[in-house]
Amino acid sequence: MTRRDADILRLAVPALGALVAEPLFLLADSAIVARLGTLPLAGLGLAGAALSTAVSVFVFLAYGTTASVARRLGAGDEAGALAQGVDGMWLALGLGVVTAALAVPGAGWVVDALGASAAARPYAVTYLHLSLPGLPAMLVVLAATGVLRGLQDTRTPLVVAGAGAVLNAVLNLLLVHGLHLGIAGSAIGTAGTQVLMAVALAVVVARGVRRTGARVRPHPFGVLRTALEGVPLLVRTLTLRAALLLTTAVAAAQGDASVAAHQVAMTVWTTTALALDALAIAAQALVGRALGAADVEGVRASVRRMVQWGVAVGAVLGLVVGVAAGGVAGFFAPDADVRAQLAAALLVVAASLPLAGWVFVLDGVLIGAGDGRYLARAGLVTLAVYAPLAVLVAQVAPAGRTGLVWLWIAFAGAFVLARLLTLVRRERSGGWMVTGA
Repeated sequence: MTRRDADILRLAVPALGALVAEPLFLLADSAIVARLGTLPLAGLGLAGAALSTAVSVFVFLAYGTTASVARRLGAGDEAGALAQGVDGMWLALGLGVVTAALAVPGAGWVVDALGASAAARPYAVTYLHLSLPGLPAMLVVLAATGVLRGLQDTRTPLVVAGAGAVLNAVLNLLLVHGLHLGIAGSAIGTAGTQVLMAVALAVVVARGVRRTGARVRPHPFGVLRTALEGVPLLVRTLTLRAALLLTTAVAAAQGDASVAAHQVAMTVWTTTALALDALAIAAQALVGRALGAADVEGVRASVRRMVQWGVAVGAVLGLVVGVAAGGVAGFFAPDADVRAQLAAALLVVAASLPLAGWVFVLDGVLIGAGDGRYLARAGLVTLAVYAPLAVLVAQVAPAGRTGLVWLWIAFAGAFVLARLLTLVRRERSGGWMVTGA
């Protein structure tokens, strides 16, 4: 194993662990609330979807901060790196407070927009009202995680995320069933855990600030610069979310069996994406640092190696999904129609994963280079390519297995390929390799 491989694994493996820990929060909440009955669980599902969407929209707080901090670190300015990271955390806190303040009075409208039934609506609204005060902490966790990744530390976020997952489960059990607070206890426990995680990560960052003498107060221009740099990444994220929502909408139009099969297939897709995203995080940190150090040859060598890792990991995951497709379909879909559709869709997922690995790595490379404007434009282009294909599938493809297969060919095939072409074009041009702090 080369030094470069060791660096990739040193960053990617803990990052994967932290990414896996995140879904455990909602999984633990779901398992504990499920014992209260169907309606509280339905309310949690709706509220959880709303919160997850809100947090995912602000994921640029982690990605953008990773790139900027890593670049300054590579340039030898650790104090400047931490100061910029602190600005990102202040921005996260401000965005969280504003978003929560706007969302609390609009909680009822949000759950109505998600299609909540009259019976499940009170549970969803209760969960949102009590968990939204924890949203600022959730966003601070994102930004602080980005700071530490930029400092080439993915182990601390793993420890905090793992401890948070355990604490969340314990608090939820105590509050929901021990103190009999019901779904309100679940919301309070999760929000409280997020606050403690934010404090833990902030303490780690503060130690670095004290050691280097970096400023801890927000710099207005620094916060504004961080916000402006995050806008293109926000646009990129919204194009990805739009593609996912459009795909689900087309599956729903094909019938209940199709949307049920699609839901499981999408879960498998997002699960495999965690491993690929861990490589993208390593790419962000390594490329940002190398560019800051003006190590152009090192950047090129790292990109080549990380692409190899991405394709190889994608191929392995594709092989696993392909071999397990029938078993997964049988486990998750007792209905014969759903099972047949799911097995076929999973084969398309399996075939696309090597390309997806290439896409994830190059996406991470360009994020690490601070090339957000190009990623935003590329996201709009790929969405413009994919949307007509999805609509065509909805209008022309027959319902059932054939229709779902064509939908996944459009999404995991054409959409991923369009993303790959735009990313490869940019990577080969070298226009993103701007060196220095």
